[in-house]
Formats: sequence, C-alpha cells, structure tokens
Amino acid sequence: MATYSLKWRWVAGLLLVLAAGIWLVLRYGDKAPAAARSAPVVVTTTLVRQHDIPIYLMGVGTVVATQSVTVKARIDGQLDKVGFTEGQDVSGGQLLAQLDPRVQQAQLDQALAQKAKDKSQLANARLDLHRYTELMKQNATTRQILDTQRALVAQLEAALQFDDAQISAAQTQLSFTRITAPIRGRVGARLVDPGNIVHAGDANGLVVINQIDPISVVFTLPEESFQDINHALRSSAEPLAVEAYPRKGTEVLGRGRLVLLDNRIDTDSGTVQLKGSFANEEHKLWPGQYVRIHLILGQRKQALTVPAAVVQRGPDGIYAYAVAADDTVHIQPIELIGIQDGLAVVGKGLRAGQRVVIDGQYKLKPGLKVVESQAVPDAAAAEKGKAK
Repeated sequence: MATYSLKWRWVAGLLLVLAAGIWLVLRYGDKAPAAARSAPVVVTTTLVRQHDIPIYLMGVGTVVATQSVTVKARIDGQLDKVGFTEGQDVSGGQLLAQLDPRVQQAQLDQALAQKAKDKSQLANARLDLHRYTELMKQNATTRQILDTQRALVAQLEAALQFDDAQISAAQTQLSFTRITAPIRGRVGARLVDPGNIVHAGDANGLVVINQIDPISVVFTLPEESFQDINHALRSSAEPLAVEAYPRKGTEVLGRGRLVLLDNRIDTDSGTVQLKGSFANEEHKLWPGQYVRIHLILGQRKQALTVPAAVVQRGPDGIYAYAVAADDTVHIQPIELIGIQDGLAVVGKGLRAGQRVVIDGQYKLKPGLKVVESQAVPDAAAAEKGKAK
C-alpha cells in the first residue's frame, strides 16, 4: 500500500513539473524568438554602380615581332669584323658586319681599267672616222673603208656600255662586303664569329633582327565571334582597340589596335585569326610570350554593375539581397546581362546607389535586419581597449 502511494506521489510531482514548464513556455516563450529576431545579422554590403564599361571578347595569343629578318651574307668571303653587340638595338642601314673586300675591289679596278682602255680606243676610232669622212668627200678613199670605220666606232661604243655594266656589277659585289641592318630592331645572339668563311647559301645567317617596338600579337577567337567582330568593324570609324594582359594577373601590358582580321575561318579548329599592333616602348611585350587579349568591340553606356558575388541563383531564378532604408533585407529578382572581370552587369531589378549584400547571404532570410561587418572589428578593438 505504501509502495502504491509513493508511485502516485512521483506521478503527481512529474505532472506538476510539466505544468510549470508549460506555463513558462506560454508566459515567456514568445519573447525568446523576438529577441533572436531583433539581433541583426552581420553581412558585407556594397552599392550598385552605374558607369560605362567596355564590351570585349577574350582570347589567348602569342607575341610576335612586327618584322623579323635573318641577316645573311650575299656573297662568299671571310668575315673580317662584326659591328654590333648582342642584344643591341640597331637602326636601318647600320653596319653589322664587314667581309674581306679585296677580291671585289680588284674586280672593280679591273672593270674601271677596261673602260679607260675602251674609251681611249673609241676616241681614236672617232678621229679616224672623221678623217675618212673628209677623204670620202674628195673621193680619196673607198666607201668600204668608211663603213668599216663606222662599224668599229659602234663596236667600241657598245664595249664602253658593257664596261659600265661590269663596273656597276663590281660595285654591287663590293657593297655586299658591307652587311647592314635592313630594318630597325633588336639583334639577337651572334651566330658567326670573325675569321670564319661565310657563304651566301648558309641557312642560319649571321644574326636575327626582331622589330619589337612596335610589336604584334597574333590571337584567335571562336568562329561564333566573327559576326560580332565584323559588325563592330563596320560600325567603327577607327580600328578596334586591343588590350594585352599576362596569362595570370590583371596588369595591362599594352594597349593597341586591331590590324588584321584574317580572310578565312580555320575549318579544323573553328577559329578566326586576328593580329593586334602595340606600341612597346617599355618592352613589356616580348616575342614568344603568351598573353590574354581583350578585343574591345564597344562601350556599354551607363551600365549597372555589382560584384559577381552579389548574384545569387535559386529555384525561382537569379536574385540579389537588397537592403532597405531600415536595414532589412529582401530578395530582389534581377536580369543578368553577363559577368566580366568580376563584375556582374545587371539589366533590370536594381538601381544605381542601391545597397546589396556581397557576403553573408547564407545567413539571411527576407525581413531580417543586417549590420555592416566593418563594425565588428571596431567593437572588438573597443572591448580590447577596455580590458587594458
């Protein structure tokens, strides 16, 4: 009987505890969520900007010399001296190398001597022709002798013309002993040392000159981009702008202009080849370098932009968390035009100067209040100051 009474007392006590718990929940339970709702969520926000942004296509290209010339000897001979330093900038017409000129100088002297001889003989033949002409008037000589003398004069005149041609050829051969730079540019490594015999048929030549200022970049874009490029070219009175960037990084290596849209599309790769020309005074672009290329097709005027991290995607489409004047957030559907260089271009849904959340969206629900995350370090610093 005592055991039965103890059991009922334990049940009664449990019921009393449950009743007290229910009363506490009914009395104070609705205040806890309110307190939780009143605590703002820490986020990072930014403003919607409105500005002009470029419309561009991006490709990968290779830097090439605008002009590249392998300097070779045009005649056989011994290399006497070299007139350049490896890696030096040279100008057009500058002496690069000198071959032994003695053989060519002797040929020129021989041609000059032959001309002097033929010139003297021609002068004497003309005097004889004049005498025979006078004698013929007096019937003191025959017509055959006069005609023969005239033929001799003509022969010697032709010989003099031949001598002039020989002199010109000898002078040309002599000029080939002086090897000069055909273009302005930078020389590479010296390929032949003085003292060696060089030949006109040598494949490697003496040195290679590359023109690097200005310099060119050859790049490709997909076939699908051709119509956009063609439209931009036809719409612009000026050549399209081109920008070069390193493969990794955002520094602009050079700004130039488009100089070539190839006249065909490569059917194997499905790409079209283009070339840009860049002023390269600081030599940031170098032959053989791989770069990223932005081909500027135009400008999008007064476009609305936000950092790409603002853009969210959900079952109902693309949206952003917009912050109202009372620091509450709501879901704002947006129309996304595209993303480039970390910026999202917005067509509809946002306005310039509007606050949107860039970080901390995973903690948000519509209607919650937010506070800027920059306030958190300041508060921590203040607490640290009080502790001291």
